[in-house]
Amino acid sequence: MFVISKLLLFVTQPLAWVVLLLMAGLLLLRSGLRAPLQAQRENQSSPKGLWGFSLVILALLVLVLQGWETLPDALIRKLENTYATQPASTDLKNFAGIIVLGGALDSASVWEGRSQPALNSAAERMVAPLPLMQQHPHLRLLFTGGEGQLLAQGLTEAQRAEIFYRAMGLAPTRLILEDRSRNTFENAVLSAAIAEVNIKKPWLLVTSAWHMPRAMATFEKAGWNVTPYPVDFRTGRSTPWTDYSLSDGAAKWQLVLHELLGLWVYQLTGRV
Repeated sequence: MFVISKLLLFVTQPLAWVVLLLMAGLLLLRSGLRAPLQAQRENQSSPKGLWGFSLVILALLVLVLQGWETLPDALIRKLENTYATQPASTDLKNFAGIIVLGGALDSASVWEGRSQPALNSAAERMVAPLPLMQQHPHLRLLFTGGEGQLLAQGLTEAQRAEIFYRAMGLAPTRLILEDRSRNTFENAVLSAAIAEVNIKKPWLLVTSAWHMPRAMATFEKAGWNVTPYPVDFRTGRSTPWTDYSLSDGAAKWQLVLHELLGLWVYQLTGRV
């Protein structure tokens, strides 16, 4: 299932759609150029050539439209607004701890030979719990994440997280690590199996706001008593219609399509 999910990620990359459309269009155009001489003499257009030209135009339209950030932002905003608020820190006195989902650390290859932790664009997942841990000394931090990449090598994400949190001054006795999970479902199930974790006690669940709907549903299905603490918001109340960037737009489309596909697959397989 894990390997299949990684292969399906190809579908969530809009730039891949452009490449496939261009390839199909160029192949049809090439076939159209080989139309019989009789058809050319009769001044007839080759159907394959027309289809090929249409696919090339469609590829260009897909490429141009994916840079318009208003469209993917609308979908991301809908996910983020499912859990749009954070509970007050004073409510944490009865909580057992904070669960931090992986996904905010650069790959192990980036960490090799470096003396500093490397975070990615979801860094809020890692740093948001720190002031809460300072304000509430009784809380423990459970980081869950092995390695979500195929053919991964080097330090697991949990090992990298341990380096980061120790550098931030978090006592090792307050840190719980789960280093075998590769996705959100395994985050919930494998973390629940840790002997020192009581899933019936209240826990604060920290992850990106756009990922929170799937994360909450998955953890609750696994029996956890979790309260959402969304971070890493990618949208505001609205997006100006003039916001346009091919690189940013493509990245946002890939993010939201990946999350919607993941949510749909989890619903289909009974994981939420």
